[in-house]
Amino acid sequence: MIKYSLICAEKHRFDSWFASAAGFDSLKAAGMVSCAVCGSTSVEKAIMAPSVRSGEPAAEPAATPQHPLSEPSSPVERALAELRRHVEATSDYVGGDFARMAREMHNGEAPERAIRGEADLQQARSLLEDGVPITPLPFMTSRRTS
Repeated sequence: MIKYSLICAEKHRFDSWFASAAGFDSLKAAGMVSCAVCGSTSVEKAIMAPSVRSGEPAAEPAATPQHPLSEPSSPVERALAELRRHVEATSDYVGGDFARMAREMHNGEAPERAIRGEADLQQARSLLEDGVPITPLPFMTSRRTS
């Protein structure tokens, strides 16, 4: 196991463990490494001090309040976490079929329902130009359906 200090494009810093250096590289290449704060997949390794062990027993670290990355730490993060929970609970994940399904619902070819999924920039632009109401989410959602 290896622990990396990471930083996203928005300058959020966080730590994460990986099976190996190659494991980090393959997960990052697959877009599976995301910021613990904003969900951005534009994440890089940050500069970190090496962990060097001496022959002496390690001193107990000073008691500093630690906040688990799995929990929001600010009012904005809590609001985004609540929004994410609401979106995931009230919509269906449709993956790469998002653009097609959104267009079919807009054209009356499919029953309307709340959906979430992925669309590339060209697909999103085309939907917006055609008046299909879509919006990007400020976070990554779960890929499972509700």
